[in-house]
This record gives sequence, C-alpha cells and structure tokens, in this order.
Amino acid sequence: MQDDPSKTEKATPKRVDKSREEGSVPKGQEMGKTMTLLAGVIALKFLMDFYYKEFYTLFQWFLTKGIYLELNKNSVYTLFMWCSEKLAIILLPLLLSIAFAAYLTLRLQVGSLWSTKVFEPKFSKMFNLVAGIKRLLFDVKTLVRLAKSLLLATVVGIAPYIVIKQELPNFLPLFHSDAHRLATFMLEVGYKMVSYTMLPMMVIAIVDLLYTRWDYQENLKMTKDEVKDERKQAEGDPQVKMQMKQKMRAILQQRMMSEVPKADVVITNPTHYAIALRYDALQAPAPLVLAKGMNKVAERIKEIARENNVPIRENKPLAQALYKQVEIGDVIPEELYQAVAAILAKLRRFKRK
Repeated sequence: MQDDPSKTEKATPKRVDKSREEGSVPKGQEMGKTMTLLAGVIALKFLMDFYYKEFYTLFQWFLTKGIYLELNKNSVYTLFMWCSEKLAIILLPLLLSIAFAAYLTLRLQVGSLWSTKVFEPKFSKMFNLVAGIKRLLFDVKTLVRLAKSLLLATVVGIAPYIVIKQELPNFLPLFHSDAHRLATFMLEVGYKMVSYTMLPMMVIAIVDLLYTRWDYQENLKMTKDEVKDERKQAEGDPQVKMQMKQKMRAILQQRMMSEVPKADVVITNPTHYAIALRYDALQAPAPLVLAKGMNKVAERIKEIARENNVPIRENKPLAQALYKQVEIGDVIPEELYQAVAAILAKLRRFKRK
C-alpha cells in the first residue's frame, strides 16, 4: 500500500507504461493457480474414458504378454520407446489444457507484454537487510499474504472433511465391491472434494486479484509535482514554448517585411490595418497578399513601403475585408477583384495597361 502520503494523484499513462516495460504488472497469483487447477479437473473429467482405455491396454499387456517378454538390449529399448509414447499420449492432453489455461489467465490479466527486465537482479534490495526485515515483519502486504495462505489452507482442509463425513455411510458397502466399482467411487469422491474446494478458492482468487490491482494503482500514484514535471516533459515547458513561438513569429514577421518592397500597393485602414498587394499575371491570376498586419505591424509595413516608394492607399472596407479573408501568400477572393482593380488602375505602373 502507499507509504508516501504526498502521492495522491493517479498514475499517468506514461508512468503505467514505464512500469509495464519493467515487468511490473497487476497479476493475481491465486487466480493463475485456481484456473490451472480448474482446467486440470475439467480436462480429467472429459478425458476419463480415454484414460480408462489407455491404462486398461497398458495393464492388460503387462499382465498377459509382458510377463513373458524376453529381456535383451533390443526388447528393452523397444519397450522403453513404446512406454514413452504411451505416456506422452496420456499426459499430453492434460498438460496442454493446463498450459493453455495458465497462458490465457495470464494474458487476460496482463495483456500483450514481453519484458526481460523482470529477470535482472536488483542488488539494492538484495543487500538492504533492514528494509528486508521490515518488509518481512511489519509490511501490510506480508500480513495479507499470510492471511490468504491461512484461508486457503483452511479451505483445502475443510473440504475433504465435509466430503468424507458425507460419504461415511458408503464406505462399508465398498468391502463387497469389485476393483472397477472401488476405483469409480474413489474418483467420484475425489472430484467432489475438488469441487467443494474450487468455489471458495475462486472467491479468494477474485478478491486477491482485486486487491492486487488496487495495491498496484496505489503504488504507482504520483505527487502533484511529479505530474506537473511529467506534463512539462511531454508538452514542453510553457515558458520555453512561448519563447519558441515568439522567435518563430519574429522570423515569419521578418520574412514578411522583406516582401513589402516587392509590393505594388499597400492598402490601409488607415491606422489599424495594412495589407501589401502585388499583381503579376505570370505569377498568379489575381493579386497576392505579400504582407498584412495590425497596429504596430501595420505601421512598420507602411514605414517600409515609404522607404521603398511603394504607393499607400487608404480604403477602410477593403483593408478590413482583405485582412480578415486572405492569408499571406494567397490570392484575393473574386468578390474583391473589382475594388482592388480600381486601386491598381490608378497606379502609375498599371495606367499603361
């Protein structure tokens, strides 16, 4: 559980991903044990007829033909290979069922993850004797694990007692039963014991999984300063971003101002807006906006225009429309053709045209 009271904030996705990369994930140990045991019991239930036939074949051969087998190097090798094949056929379905249940349980809890960092030795924990003793004696997690183990031991111990007590009246008639009936009774009672054990084990496993996930989230919690620092790293320091924006704005403005001397005319509002236009039929079908600005930027555009003998014309509606509708480097819209053409027609450069 959380030892630092200052860590009150929920873990960010970056912190969770980093923890997963290190192999730290919330997985309930009891859930894996319970599901593999359940898978084994179910597999045995469905494979019982198959096992009966296989074991019947084995015992029948050994008790009839096998006792007359002449043992030599070749016969022993053949017998060994035959027994190995039979054992593989018998055990493989059960082992595959348990392995698949273990894999599926882990995959559903953890998801897709492959990390080798979990195998790396952590020497800081290995040689910290005081911390190890503290975790062993005073850690809440140790007490939780102890309580869980005691509860499981109690469940495993009580279930056989309940089943045997229920089946006591059926023990005496077994004295007159044959081997087949005796084996069937033992299997049925054993299956009943496991069934009685599985239900409380499943409840314990679910509670353990919920507690493990809650404890995992508690351990990953962050302080407010850590969340702020991570946000700054992800998004960038606001002050640095502001400085970068200012530099970028200055560069763009400087580049824009360098285009003003190339303009044919600057249209103003007269003080609020200034828009520098250039018309070259070989470059664009309509006049281009080379620069535009408000207030101080507009004053600077007009100042550069005066220094380079670029005509300045005042037209309040047109200046406002150009500033709001057209971006730098774009041609003017068709609805403004006539108004702009009227201004360009009065300029010395276009009078001949």
